[in-house]
Amino acid sequence: MPKPIQATSYTFRNIIEGGFLYVDKTQYLYELVRYPSGTYFVSRPRRFGKSLLLSTLYELFRGNRELFAGLWIDNSDYEWETYPVIRLDFSREPTKSANDLSETINAYLSEVAESYGIDLADGPYYRRFRHLIQKMSLEKQVVILIDEYDKPLIDNLQNLEDARQIRDTLKGFYTVVKAMESHIRLVFITGISKFSKVSIFSELNNLTDLTMNTAFATALGLTEAEIRRYLADRIEAFAQREGISAEAFLANMRSWYNGFCFAPAAENVYNPFSTLLLFYHQRFSNYWFESGTPTFLIDLLRDRNYHIPDLEQLVVKEIDFSTYDIERLDLVPLLFQTGYLTIKDYEQKFAEETIYHLSYPNREVKNAFFAYLLSAFSNIDRTLSRGHLYKLLEALQKRNMDELFLVLRVFFADIPYTLHLDRESYYQSIFFILFRMIGIETEAEVVTNHGRIDAVVEFEDQLFIFEFKLNGNAEAALAQIRQKEYFQKYWLKGKRIFLIGANFDTATRTVSEWLVEEAGG
Repeated sequence: MPKPIQATSYTFRNIIEGGFLYVDKTQYLYELVRYPSGTYFVSRPRRFGKSLLLSTLYELFRGNRELFAGLWIDNSDYEWETYPVIRLDFSREPTKSANDLSETINAYLSEVAESYGIDLADGPYYRRFRHLIQKMSLEKQVVILIDEYDKPLIDNLQNLEDARQIRDTLKGFYTVVKAMESHIRLVFITGISKFSKVSIFSELNNLTDLTMNTAFATALGLTEAEIRRYLADRIEAFAQREGISAEAFLANMRSWYNGFCFAPAAENVYNPFSTLLLFYHQRFSNYWFESGTPTFLIDLLRDRNYHIPDLEQLVVKEIDFSTYDIERLDLVPLLFQTGYLTIKDYEQKFAEETIYHLSYPNREVKNAFFAYLLSAFSNIDRTLSRGHLYKLLEALQKRNMDELFLVLRVFFADIPYTLHLDRESYYQSIFFILFRMIGIETEAEVVTNHGRIDAVVEFEDQLFIFEFKLNGNAEAALAQIRQKEYFQKYWLKGKRIFLIGANFDTATRTVSEWLVEEAGG
């Protein structure tokens, strides 16, 4: 009988003693712990198993071999020595200021000291941290495990002054780690993002960053082989209930939850949280996004008026993944590290940097991401917008452009005036998001030999070319399509082609006029 599935516990001991399914990742850990010392960092999206990884390392270094019976590392030459462990989780306590963070660190240090029977004197957190390491390492070197190191920073990115002070506090904390290196057996730090100037990446100059390490790329997440090995019976049963083959069911799983790639030449992995919840709840859903809204990132995209269509096919150099600080939040590495974009392809050019092609990992991320973007750009509840979306789809299918733009007018009228921007790209982004959300094949800024088409919407038998103006007129937009013959690019498709010119009026904050004609009509 297969072991029961759960996706909400990140404690290795609880999973093993509870008899739950555990996908064996201990071979990856062996490659880290077999050496006498090491300082490691890895960033991964939330709900990707970082906490479980640290929990497993904790039990490993505490010498609790009985928990690893039957796992890969139990049959290896690992020596199972017991080490004192300092484990801190910065996601456990809310942090609103540097003072909050100092109190949290001190509380953690007191908990660890008490568990080892150590009397730790009062004082600044960095001094107590140093003394704790010294006292714990009298007989054996200390292992330090730090989870979600960046959570205090992420929670305060919208208040830059507080974020700076929190960063400085973290810097003092990690400076102690570097200074006490001779007392430490291993350091492992996890986070969602990679902020520079926090001392992890400046003071810890011996740190090994595993984030884009090809050999470690599948240590978190589930590979196709692991899915087939550990979930074969469930896949077969689920497929039978759906009335499809197991391979067809797997193809559906891939489109929903697979597609994350964290390093060049690395295998794609499934989101473990969503995949396990699929079998627990017996239905496909956006589990990852339901577990928490990426507020700070969505707000950044809106506030910077980012051209959303560009996210579909980003081409970046390796240097674009470099570290960044809180004063300069670069969206590309943030989107990659937080899991909203992933590596789809790469080109290793001789004597040049590697070029990466990025896009959305899968259906779950893409659909839910658009839903949150629409909410951020328009402040309209996602469930309320569904009625607008279905009407848009129906109007397009019937080629009823008057109905289409009347629905768009209603939609734009619901957007608070404080969110409207006097930029054409703002309205284009909302248009693009709306049509992507209803599953319509939509391209933006399409390059032709005469210029760029604002948007192209394509169906099986018909195609729509849109040109938008801001505070202009629909005739000028339509004339641009005619003059530059944007439709020539699509003649060989054999579809009916419709040309639409539209104007966005910032005074009335809506679509003021539109004109439609059929190419060749």
